Amino acid sequence: MTTTAQANQDERVAEVGGLRKFLSRPELGAFGGAILVWLFFAIVAPVGFLSLRGTANYLEVSAQIGILAVAVALLMIGGEFDLSIGSLVALSGAATAILTTQYGLPLYVSAIIALIFALLAGMLNGYLVVRTKLPSFIITLAGLFVYRGLTIAMTRLITGRTQVGGLDDMPGYGLMESLFALRIPIGEANFRISILWWFLFAGIATFILLRTQIGNWIFGLGGDETAARNVGVPVDRLKIGLFMTTAFSAWLVSTITVIQVKSADTLRGDQFEFIAIIAVVIGGTLLTGGYGSAIGAVFGALIFGMVRQGLVFWGVDADWFQVFMGAMLIVAVLVNNFIRKRAEVANR
Repeated sequence: MTTTAQANQDERVAEVGGLRKFLSRPELGAFGGAILVWLFFAIVAPVGFLSLRGTANYLEVSAQIGILAVAVALLMIGGEFDLSIGSLVALSGAATAILTTQYGLPLYVSAIIALIFALLAGMLNGYLVVRTKLPSFIITLAGLFVYRGLTIAMTRLITGRTQVGGLDDMPGYGLMESLFALRIPIGEANFRISILWWFLFAGIATFILLRTQIGNWIFGLGGDETAARNVGVPVDRLKIGLFMTTAFSAWLVSTITVIQVKSADTLRGDQFEFIAIIAVVIGGTLLTGGYGSAIGAVFGALIFGMVRQGLVFWGVDADWFQVFMGAMLIVAVLVNNFIRKRAEVANR
């Protein structure tokens, strides 16, 4: 009898522990929010929103912000910000287009060179943060203006305009299209390969966070940088690596966009940095660092895509989208604070 009673008690303790662990997950609020948003638009705009074509549309919109959001989530969990990623999207796209149209390089070669430019920019961001000890908010805010201004100035200097088109006639476009702009027909809809890139990137980031030593380092860095340094975490290299990761995500989004629309625009990526941060915060990552998840960023980006396309299907003026996103940011911060407090209580 005693043994049976103890076993039952152990099972109840395990169940409670599992429930607390589930309730403390950072992406819980975003998961619930995504379900509510889906249900709302399924009711008010069922014809377009629930169709396969509508699903493909909002997943495609979510994918581009989602790729950025996943990388930004890793950086914010590590306690830093990157406000330059939107400008790096424009810089990478302009570099790819100019190198191909003006200098005759195949598109895949131009894209690789643009990737090198983006990684160097990310490395510079991280190096300046590490060496100057200035807040990353300030360093990357400066980068936002520097990279955007450099993109506009150099594109105008070389081409005489701010847009570069005709990439579908350039060598190497077919290969790049199959990698970054392929349409996958499912029923009546065509799903872009960018959705697969998004899920792949999110899966890798989640594995790194939850299953590797680097993931532990990232959480430790965001929780207490001094303590992390004292236990042997390579703080400086880790920070630089995280900034290079956000730069890589900017390049990936840029390449996907350039190949899909067959042109580059110096204004592309405008405000992407703020939308990505909002998606990450909605996904449960704290602004103070040390807590969050890549999966939460996926749900945050999904909410972004569903709202943007859902308003179109509903016939509502798209200007209301910004109102909704601002309100969602405030609600997300409140929900995140609540979940964090519950997690702290559960871990005592």
